Amino acid sequence: MSVPAASDPYFLVLHALRLKGFADTPAVASAAGVDAQEAGRYLDKAVAAGHATRRDGRISGWALTVEGRSRHAELIADELAGTGARPAIEEAYRRFAGVNNELLTVCTDWQLRGGALNDHQDPGYDRAVIERLAAVDQVIQPVGESLTDALGRFSSYGPRLRRALERVQAGDGDWFAKPLIDSYHTVWFELHEDLLATLGIERSQEGSPA
Repeated sequence: MSVPAASDPYFLVLHALRLKGFADTPAVASAAGVDAQEAGRYLDKAVAAGHATRRDGRISGWALTVEGRSRHAELIADELAGTGARPAIEEAYRRFAGVNNELLTVCTDWQLRGGALNDHQDPGYDRAVIERLAAVDQVIQPVGESLTDALGRFSSYGPRLRRALERVQAGDGDWFAKPLIDSYHTVWFELHEDLLATLGIERSQEGSPA
């Protein structure tokens, strides 16, 4: 069995900032798959190189500079060229796009019912929506596996999506689409952004809201 290609840790830190937009050190470390001390060293390196900036205050964190976004794009291109992973990522993206609208519809149906907020007082309705979410997950899990086979940095998405689904199935509806936690929609959005960033596709060009 082939070993998935590993990504350079400095690139992973820049990539975490690209996906998060603005994040504190623990969030960057978690997204990059490194410990907080290592993330801090790479973030300091990024600031010194002009690739990142630090903002302190009521909300403190890190963000890419214009130069950092450019360097990140160069590193993405180098990664795809060096690993030969682009065809696999493109195919996975096509499969993701094929189920993306269904995921959006399922999330909307969880939040709304008949044009009004879903009060979650109808267990049968909610159960049917959760079953549809589980059907989406059955489709996306193999996509996550194929992405991981191509590039190891995609390995967290499948387990995070499955974990969110399991929490919803256990009765915690927050894990369906609540922002600021690893809800199903939050992780899905991040995976979508990762695919777009990896393939160099602007979200505005794609025309999809998720």
